[in-house]
Amino acid sequence: MENVYGIEYSKPEVVLLQETGIGVAEAAARTCYDSFENSENEVVKHIEHTLPDTQMCDALNSIEKSNLLEDLAWTYFHHSILEHANLSFLIRGTSRGVLQEHARHRIQAISVRSTRYTMSSIINAFVASRHGGDKEFFVTKILELDMFVTQSEEYNRIEIGAMYDKLSYQSQVVEDFDAMAVTKSSLEFVEKLEGNPEELYNALEYGKKKRNVGDAFKHIISDNVKVDMVVTFNLRSLKNYFSLRDSGAAYFQIRWLAQEMMRVTPKKYLDLIVKSSR
Repeated sequence: MENVYGIEYSKPEVVLLQETGIGVAEAAARTCYDSFENSENEVVKHIEHTLPDTQMCDALNSIEKSNLLEDLAWTYFHHSILEHANLSFLIRGTSRGVLQEHARHRIQAISVRSTRYTMSSIINAFVASRHGGDKEFFVTKILELDMFVTQSEEYNRIEIGAMYDKLSYQSQVVEDFDAMAVTKSSLEFVEKLEGNPEELYNALEYGKKKRNVGDAFKHIISDNVKVDMVVTFNLRSLKNYFSLRDSGAAYFQIRWLAQEMMRVTPKKYLDLIVKSSR
């Protein structure tokens, strides 16, 4: 955790899921200059006269260093060849605020934990709170979910209290709120367990989840909510991402994320895109 502007925040966790290697990028560069014979990597030399088989492709993808790529990256700034190397990261516990920042990086593949499908526990806690519980019941249940990057319980209680107030307003102006919030098969629990919020919450949690439940309730959550995502960058885009986001001018949460991504990125890639690693 780290204290920023008087608030404690958790930091994200990152795992490198896959990497394509730098060999294809060298092959692409050698294709541009028709200079396969000058490579220090034997498999690249052979590509000039031989169509690669599976064994050669495996050797190509295991290349750890390329003098040509270093020259093109740092002397001639021919960066398009870096687009042939890709890395995929699993990110856990960053915020929706960071997600907004991340989306500004155009060239990436990004898959994010969906609020359309993953808000059931929040809504179940509220339904239970309005059928025998109270605001404190709701707050306690949501605290157990550890759903915020902010780590101060006092502050998070304010966040959760605001969520409760929004849902309370919605429940008063929407006809048949419970039918909107839980599946038809779970409505019987609402009736049978009236006055027993803990039992009702558990029954709803183990019951069938309502499809797209988040569509009606996205408005209640803030940028502090944690999200998980998988992102894939080509090496040229990753260079741009690190240069902008590992900077004192960057939003502090996305800077933390960039630093974690950099930490799990193998040196053979960093050598081509980050000066400090060389």
